[in-house]
Amino acid sequence: MTGDAIFTVEKRALSKPTRPRWKSPPEDPAALNIGPPQETAGGMPAIISSMKHAAGAMGVARTANTWRKVNQKGGFDCPGCAWPDPDDKRTVTEFCENGAKALAAEATKKRLASPFFAQWSVDALAEQSDYWLEQQGRLTQPMMLDHGARHYQTVSWENAYRLIADELNGLKDPNEAVFYTSGRTSNEAAFLYQLLVRLFGTNNLPDCSNMCHESSGVAMTEVIGIGKGTVTLDDFDHADCILIIGQNPGTNHPRMLTALQRAARNGCRIITANPLPEAGTRRFVHPREPLAWMGSGTALTTLFLQVRINGDVALLKGIMKELLYDEERAPGTVFDHDFISRYTQGYDPCITALRATSWDDIIEQSDLPREQFRAAADIIRDSKRIICCWAMGLTQHKNAVANIQEAINLLMLRGNLGRKGAGACPVRGHSNVQGDRTMGIWERPSAEFLARIKNRFGFKPPQAHGLNVVDAIKAMHAGNAKVFFAMGGNFLSASPDTQYTAEALSRCRLTVNVSTKLNRSHLVTGQRALILPCLGRTERDLQASGPQQVTVENSMGIVHASCGTLPPASKHLKSEVAIVCELALAVLAVDAKKLGAVDWKTLKADYAEIRDLIADVIPGFERYNARIAGGASFYLPNPVRDSRTFSTPNGKAVFTVHPLPEQKLGKDEFVMMTIRSHDQFNTTIYGLNDRYRGITAGRRVVMMNEQDMADAGFTERDRVDLVNETDGVCRVATGFIVVPYPIPSRCVATYFPEANVLVPIGSVADRSGTPAFKSVVIRIKPAKSESSE
Repeated sequence: MTGDAIFTVEKRALSKPTRPRWKSPPEDPAALNIGPPQETAGGMPAIISSMKHAAGAMGVARTANTWRKVNQKGGFDCPGCAWPDPDDKRTVTEFCENGAKALAAEATKKRLASPFFAQWSVDALAEQSDYWLEQQGRLTQPMMLDHGARHYQTVSWENAYRLIADELNGLKDPNEAVFYTSGRTSNEAAFLYQLLVRLFGTNNLPDCSNMCHESSGVAMTEVIGIGKGTVTLDDFDHADCILIIGQNPGTNHPRMLTALQRAARNGCRIITANPLPEAGTRRFVHPREPLAWMGSGTALTTLFLQVRINGDVALLKGIMKELLYDEERAPGTVFDHDFISRYTQGYDPCITALRATSWDDIIEQSDLPREQFRAAADIIRDSKRIICCWAMGLTQHKNAVANIQEAINLLMLRGNLGRKGAGACPVRGHSNVQGDRTMGIWERPSAEFLARIKNRFGFKPPQAHGLNVVDAIKAMHAGNAKVFFAMGGNFLSASPDTQYTAEALSRCRLTVNVSTKLNRSHLVTGQRALILPCLGRTERDLQASGPQQVTVENSMGIVHASCGTLPPASKHLKSEVAIVCELALAVLAVDAKKLGAVDWKTLKADYAEIRDLIADVIPGFERYNARIAGGASFYLPNPVRDSRTFSTPNGKAVFTVHPLPEQKLGKDEFVMMTIRSHDQFNTTIYGLNDRYRGITAGRRVVMMNEQDMADAGFTERDRVDLVNETDGVCRVATGFIVVPYPIPSRCVATYFPEANVLVPIGSVADRSGTPAFKSVVIRIKPAKSESSE
């Protein structure tokens, strides 16, 4: 059948799902290039890589036009990471290498239309790599995969909305639907999306935060009363010491290297703690400094602590134990007792626990010699203003909340909250992941937020908490959630326990993905599936009232506008705001009262009207439209940063006590962490070259300590299978290639998402529910075959 897909929603039960269409193609060990890790980030190689990706995807003229608008006032926000822009004057090239790759991926000239889907079945597409799927170009039309079909067909927007509305309204309970959000969604779209979902009747609003910095939000809210960082970009210019734990800024947040370089040149000492040595924390050559291109760059890290995977609680306790020793030798000279007595509680139990913690246990769990703790403590003791930065290396463990709260303990001992040049800095990933949460994308909304929604819109939102990502997957797997709607992202590839997640999605009646490009989540679907193509951040958004701009919030709580400049990839694309508004008109049509609660047509026509509603509901957004006019930006209130006010139950910051995590490995077991390569952003694979780590032309690799390789009888390029056995389930990732790498003994590293199949669905962080992507116990066996999952 050609043309628009015609369908009817069957009220009978659909047939049982077949095995999910999901497979990872094998890689050839001989094709893999293995070289020494690089010592320096940035420089001419970063420029060449940026130009290669951009010119190849966009052409020279389109590249020049796009680059001069990215992260500029009056331009558009980079669709990559959430690192902030400078408050004052900006340079002409206010972006990084990975930002250039993100722009090239979105602004590519390649297009996907109905002939492609007529040629390629979902089964054939599933045989391709994530990189190949990414390279096919921009989606241009709404597509539908009907029940039992193997090829997507075009479908009109009207019919797509009707299918979604019929499926949603046919559910016995609104909680049988799941509404996911990725971190790319704008403030305006996110606010309307959560409003639609709550009008529909559920708080099932899992988001990508559940899989990354949820642990940061939980940990910080418990002890300092806010789940956001407490520093600004300017604070990096005033810091005496920056502690970077479990973060690789050179690959994941390259623009941060500018701030680190400036800090190092100012005399700031940088301590880096990570299982892998990374080029981005060693040395940096700024691409905007041509005279430095031939040199070795600016040294960043003063002290490198190669901590064992999940040895961070031990690391932080060890540093604090050394500081306590100094304090007890010279009382009042090391700890900030004025800050501790005025602003905190729980100091005495924390100190008692430090004294009771054995050095033998600390050294064993961290895999660090005692003298390195002494060296770190000396730097911190001699520094008045300290910033602590972290990312997934702290947040994706079972004890993730404890990791972060120990970091806060360290900051509080020296009074480094609410002080210029000091504070907590969780470095978030996607460009509006923090803004989406501010807008109400959360499965556990506060009573205060729901009350403000009720007061403004006149309906009572659901009060019961909804499902986070892991609970949503379990609900779909059990048949308790039947419709899955994703506002952006690549849910299957981003989630843990890939086979389990694939089975869960396949048991839905309908799966819907709002997307810009083809990804694996389009190939592992419910009984029916829709792909709804949307505008990218780089593209013009024209609505009835004229050109529109959207807003985002970066990692430091700054809100600013983004206005695309490129023509849309297709006339059939719609903005995320338009999709939400038009979907609301279809879904809520069965209930006149709910439909009338919001003027969806007006909001679609003029996004300024949405911002007025946000200003009415969310504190800190007063005079929203006026404050972003002319490319301006504004800081959201941050009581800890602004006034040392802690919104905890008794108004004080809280010292916490945590035991050292138990992590016992069997004789042939290793602890695995998943990481990104330098040629990817989240689940998006831009290329096959992890340049900084010296690994190119492949991704199915396992990085191993050389002595561990010898003990296990492996040599470089051996093909192996990785095995996790948890709760009676054996998970296998086949066809990985052994790469010798400087990593602590009994620790290994693999790329995300290829190794996500090994992450058990039930292995999550205490209290936050974040999947433990970086604490996976595995065994490594010689490969049995050439096949893959």
